[in-house]
Amino acid sequence: MNDKVMLMKGNEALAMAAIRYGADGYFGYPITPQSEVLEKLEEEMPWETTGMVVLQAESEVAAINMVYAGASCGKAVFTSTSSPGFSLMQEGMSYMCASEVPALVINVMRGGPGLGTIHPSQADYFQACKGGGHGDYHPIVLAPASVQEMADFVALGWDLAFKYRCVSLILADGLIGQMMEKVVLPEQRPRRTEEEIRKQCPWAVMGREGMRPKNIITSLELDDDKMEANNHRFQATYREIEKNEVRCELVDTDDCDYLMVAFGSMARIGMKVMEMAREEGIKVGLVRPITLWPFPSKQIAEVAQHVKGILVPELAAGQLIEDVKLAVECKVPVAHFDRLGGNVPSPEEVLNSLKEQLVKA
Repeated sequence: MNDKVMLMKGNEALAMAAIRYGADGYFGYPITPQSEVLEKLEEEMPWETTGMVVLQAESEVAAINMVYAGASCGKAVFTSTSSPGFSLMQEGMSYMCASEVPALVINVMRGGPGLGTIHPSQADYFQACKGGGHGDYHPIVLAPASVQEMADFVALGWDLAFKYRCVSLILADGLIGQMMEKVVLPEQRPRRTEEEIRKQCPWAVMGREGMRPKNIITSLELDDDKMEANNHRFQATYREIEKNEVRCELVDTDDCDYLMVAFGSMARIGMKVMEMAREEGIKVGLVRPITLWPFPSKQIAEVAQHVKGILVPELAAGQLIEDVKLAVECKVPVAHFDRLGGNVPSPEEVLNSLKEQLVKA
């Protein structure tokens, strides 16, 4: 068992976990605050130890299409970026989802809109969880709240991607990517052999029969009835994911009078808010969505049955709150707290907001 405790940034933990997963390839482009992913991979030089390809593409558009190509061959490939780069990758993600190829995409969010700032944000929530490109599709969205989860979610993301033939997205705010914490990295996995890839991914483009590939990967379908059938198949997969893969953390929700729903760095701040509130006699609980899609609507609705109000603190102008409101169906007051443009609040700010909007109301 590999139990060596190390100190590293969240971005570095992602890179190290990918190497240890046995990744076949990384294709990316530098952008703050996620550039350490590429830098760590270049420092570790896995092409000399595991055979992993590491390539700095000429742009985010090139990077996501390189991932598309590698994923079409059944390879464990991934990319990482930050918010403006993530926007550029949306067309490629839509193509991959329509082609049903598994891949891992990492977005370490920064403040926007536009080029914005290099400081933390959670304002890519809609783009990530609602399918930011064209068409009806969903990636699985994992939201880490620690450096350890940055490492752990790499294997989880790929495993889910291969299980459902979909794109998995690790959606972290810049604070989680840049902060340093203790982490235990996973054991090194061997890269899969070509025979293992053929067995796991019989649909993959591998070899030819005459002049044509044995399998053809495409997102194009000119027959409307066939395209509709494809869409129904996609939706059936998404319903299966919603049934089996919802993940969340419930903290002190059994006796709480007030509830917070938050992810990433805001969930960490929420833990401190909860502690401070209970010291004042205000019973606050926390639901931390780990999968932002599929969203833990049922779990939030169950807790909402016995609370007086819900506060949704986020580093966005009101995105996560929409899914919370849908989950509780207006049966309990839902208040919002935000900081924008890369600003991160103190626990005191969030607690004061909770008291002013819910406790005193």
